[in-house]
Amino acid sequence: MPLLKDYPQFQKIQDIAKRKRKAIFLVGGFVRDHLSGRPGLDFDFAVEKDALGLARSFARTIRGAFVLLDEEHGCARVVKKAAGRIQTFDFADFRAKTFLGDLAHRDFTVNTLAVDLRRLKPSDELEDVLLDARGGVKDLKARRLRMVGPHVFREDPLRILRAFSLRAVLDFRIEQKTLRQIKKDKELIQDVSRERVRDELFKILQTPTACRYLKMMDRIGLLKRVIPHITLMYGVKQGTYHHLDVWPHSLETVCQLEEIFKQEADEKILFCLDEEIAGQRSRRAIMKLAALLHDIGKPEARKKEPGRISFHGHERIGRTLAKGVAQSLKLSSKERFALKDMILWHLRPGYLSNFKKPSERAYYRYFRDTKDEAASIALISLADQRSTRGPLTTEADQRHHEKICREILRRYFARKKEKPFVRFVNGNDLIRIFHLSPSPLFGKILDQIEEKQVTGKVTTREEALALARTLIEKEH
Repeated sequence: MPLLKDYPQFQKIQDIAKRKRKAIFLVGGFVRDHLSGRPGLDFDFAVEKDALGLARSFARTIRGAFVLLDEEHGCARVVKKAAGRIQTFDFADFRAKTFLGDLAHRDFTVNTLAVDLRRLKPSDELEDVLLDARGGVKDLKARRLRMVGPHVFREDPLRILRAFSLRAVLDFRIEQKTLRQIKKDKELIQDVSRERVRDELFKILQTPTACRYLKMMDRIGLLKRVIPHITLMYGVKQGTYHHLDVWPHSLETVCQLEEIFKQEADEKILFCLDEEIAGQRSRRAIMKLAALLHDIGKPEARKKEPGRISFHGHERIGRTLAKGVAQSLKLSSKERFALKDMILWHLRPGYLSNFKKPSERAYYRYFRDTKDEAASIALISLADQRSTRGPLTTEADQRHHEKICREILRRYFARKKEKPFVRFVNGNDLIRIFHLSPSPLFGKILDQIEEKQVTGKVTTREEALALARTLIEKEH
């Protein structure tokens, strides 16, 4: 495949590099993925000198945005949106006197594959001009992640986590010597900025088999250094409804959630899962994090009672602890609220399933409380139930619970199709007709009227006003 034909931006970079008389190499992830048949939109360039100047010139040429990443080490990014897709071009000065020396400072051999952009012709195929100084092609064919050298994790400890994110995304294995070095250097991940850690963790959570890699990270003691809060769940026994302790149950819930995602065929649900919450992080990924943390409040809530163990209020404790995790991972406010709601309300579908046929009032209150995360919480609850297979758990109970969760999903998406809800009575009516002053009583009255209206107990404005009058009289 002719590179310049398919990627005309390379020609522009060539022209700038020749004008500035700078050596420049296309290196890393794009080359790796191109050879694997997975063309990407992120490009990395190693520049002999003055990468910042070259990046600025390129940004002006393509009318892209220039982003300074690291002035001290000469690193910058150019971002360009075209045809609805965002392309990123990263430029960095050599980290040694020569390009071969620069390759020694890269992370894994599959990311050392490069092309000398100055010598690239329009008719060239990438394979024809490939530079492979570190055996990257052999490792690529073997689907193997091998460190360039034992120093790479000390140079940038994020690479410890990146080994697992690359493994998850590419479905490669980590070479044993590299894995031993990761185990040796794993403590260093705690020195990395939390934003960078978050981004690599979410690359894992975005994959269909994140559970597998979370378990791997847990086995070598890396996951608890990425999310220290999870250690609260270690060694906490549960009651007879459960067959696993709190922590292995939490991991299993992530696995079961991924199985549900894999089996799901409803386009409405899939669209909801893939919705971007913030920073290219999807609801699907946030749900997996919520599944991992849904019982984090159990250790503090655990009490031994006659003949049983209880965890009353663990969802509220968990919501508070989840806030700490969200802050630690530098999640956006929207992600933080979604995570907290998923954990706070994860028991509610189970409460509904305690009834053979939940009332309209019960469904109304569920949707009132869970809001935008009503569907997410139903799916997490379903995964939670599938991860609970103790001696007191019956197949009949599980089938009924699944039926209720599916009914929640059906109602949630049916509600989204309905016209926006219009109250028969609003705050202005309470002021104008009943001469009330704004106060907490407003919300109390309006909520009760809305519940009656939604459940069909109040069907006209006159009935709503009569109810408002009754509630006001009762209050006073």
